[in-house]
Amino acid sequence: MKFEVQLHAGDAKKRRVVELERDGGGYRVVLDGERVNADAEQIAPNTISILLDGQSFEIHIAPAPDGTLKLQCGAHEFAAEVVDPRAWRGRRHGAVQAEGRQPVTAPMPGKVIRVLAKAGDNVEAGQGVVVVEAMKMQNEIRSTKKGKVASILANEGQTVNAGDILAWVE
Repeated sequence: MKFEVQLHAGDAKKRRVVELERDGGGYRVVLDGERVNADAEQIAPNTISILLDGQSFEIHIAPAPDGTLKLQCGAHEFAAEVVDPRAWRGRRHGAVQAEGRQPVTAPMPGKVIRVLAKAGDNVEAGQGVVVVEAMKMQNEIRSTKKGKVASILANEGQTVNAGDILAWVE
């Protein structure tokens, strides 16, 4: 698999090309055309430990509402946009709806203050499923596709972290 990753740190932008190939139980990693020795392990939800050329890094990942990923490594913070070239094949112009079973995730840490749907409900793409309060703001977390709510994993009053799955839509 080949991905293009756009990294943003402040005003600086950098484009990287990452290639991943299955190699036994792991992956072979090529970064910008050069093979790198890398190993990654998820050590907690939204936290990955990466061993890159003998150096260890702990990366915290949080999905942002704009579709990018917020990455934090020590004191460094980045926004990353991952582009899979295969994702554009066969797409028609206009709105694109997610396909298959999709998670409804918390974009930031907060507290669930209202559950708007229940398992078995039919929802439209963009319809609110859960409301999360963060920094005294209420954020309606919406379905990315039209479908049926398979399960609701969040309860009113529950504290959630960024990236936690609140519901599944099929």
